[in-house]
Amino acid sequence: MPAKLPPVEITDAPRVPDSLWKRIRAEPERAPEHIALAAADRFAPQAVRWVQVAGPGHTSDSLAKTALKKHVRVSRLEGAALGIGGFTTAAADLVALGWIQSRMVFYIGAAYGFDPGDPMRPAELLALTGFYPTPADARAALDGMGKHLAQAAVERTLFGGRERSIYERLLVYAGKRVTRRAAGRLVPFIAAPIGAVQNASGTKDLGRRAIAYYRRPEAET
Repeated sequence: MPAKLPPVEITDAPRVPDSLWKRIRAEPERAPEHIALAAADRFAPQAVRWVQVAGPGHTSDSLAKTALKKHVRVSRLEGAALGIGGFTTAAADLVALGWIQSRMVFYIGAAYGFDPGDPMRPAELLALTGFYPTPADARAALDGMGKHLAQAAVERTLFGGRERSIYERLLVYAGKRVTRRAAGRLVPFIAAPIGAVQNASGTKDLGRRAIAYYRRPEAET
């Protein structure tokens, strides 16, 4: 039986793997790093496949801008859907947003000819979000995580101590557009329109930074 090909269309929010949630809840202080590493495993082959199928007839710029536009729409819909729950879904919203944005960055890099499977891609993702000052700093942090990570119990009260740690850590990762009205994201129903607008704005900002970074010839170093 032939191997199943990765999906190509950018229409829905990618599902956050259960294994990623376990790592995040075990080490909430390393949530962004866990997202970046998991994104490299999940989205590298998808990015390659997407460029192969969607790339013909497009320039690198037009392909990258297509990825940006479609991921902005997906992040807006995700923010509206999860925002209904307010504080009960706030952490899940930010993890889902980070997962969507990670796919976008891998797709944009691939649009400009960068190998999605290169170990520097997750490091560049962390630097582009502003979580680390440079890709080299991010790569060093990722290398220092080690192969064996502690596994903690995940059956905890929703938005308890670890959920709050995850939320606070991911607010930094999400960027200024999302943190500006962070309190509003905790209020049920009110959080839905706030999440939709902020998620879309934050994704657009990150996408523009990724395009500016990967279109530079000196980025391939």
